[in-house]
Amino acid sequence: MPVVFRHRGYRFYFYSNEGSPREPAHVHVEKGDNEAKIWIEPTVTVAYNDGYNARALRELLELVENNCGRIARSWHDYFG
Repeated sequence: MPVVFRHRGYRFYFYSNEGSPREPAHVHVEKGDNEAKIWIEPTVTVAYNDGYNARALRELLELVENNCGRIARSWHDYFG
């Protein structure tokens, strides 16, 4: 699982095998037992949320928005 970055205990990553056919670019975010999947293309939106409250989810969406280019580059560099 390539890790794109870490921030305040959150781990932003994607899986090496993202489906066949491959899903659109997105990032998984994990902290403790909580996990979310956030699409970055075509827009930043929550695909699923398992455990984060509304405040944490807003923070995650803001972090993904602010790092969207970085996440997209990592995704496309890894998958080609």
